[in-house]
Amino acid sequence: MKREFIFIGPPGSGKGTQTKMLSKEYNLPHIDTGSLLREAVAAGSEEGKLANKYMEKGQLVPIDVVSKIIKNRLLKDDCQQGFILDGYPRSLEQANALDEILKEIDRDTNKTLKVFYFNVDQEKLIDRLVNRRSCSKCGAIYNIKTMKLTDPTKCEKCGGKLTQREDDTEEIAKKRFKTYFEETAPLIEFYNKRGVLREINASQDIKTIYENLLGAINVNS
Repeated sequence: MKREFIFIGPPGSGKGTQTKMLSKEYNLPHIDTGSLLREAVAAGSEEGKLANKYMEKGQLVPIDVVSKIIKNRLLKDDCQQGFILDGYPRSLEQANALDEILKEIDRDTNKTLKVFYFNVDQEKLIDRLVNRRSCSKCGAIYNIKTMKLTDPTKCEKCGGKLTQREDDTEEIAKKRFKTYFEETAPLIEFYNKRGVLREINASQDIKTIYENLLGAINVNS
């Protein structure tokens, strides 16, 4: 059976951490839209060049360009058994575009689509973002407030330098939440009406969230 997982939720809700763990659990590719766009730009593909023109100006990449990049990725061999989408769709317009993509590429009707909504209090999210650090070498993510690090400037996995994203400030975080609630939150109702939405309490610890996630996957699967 082909598994198709979509993760939606506000910035800092822990989607990235959980999707990477899930990717290893089910041996499915974790497709992060942001990384995918950067890879397309680095590769110098036609879509990447188009996307870069907007990214350089800090503008949103047009939906047709993003959809083309997503479609090309989903057509690769490692997606034959399914995939995990993290960061796409971000709006109803993108959700409709994804519907069209899946209609075109899903030749096998024996599949299951599940959408996971990570629900967490906004104040907790802001606290997470402000204290979030990532390793510049291996990409590991830490919270310098809740995790007891020997050295808050060094990755405990590879020794790389821990850095803070430029947009992980309280002011920018609040702006990101505003955009999220205006554009992405309507997806909750969109997928709930289809009966494929599963809500996850993302205010808990990483282990508990993951256990609940696996439980939600196995319900009626």
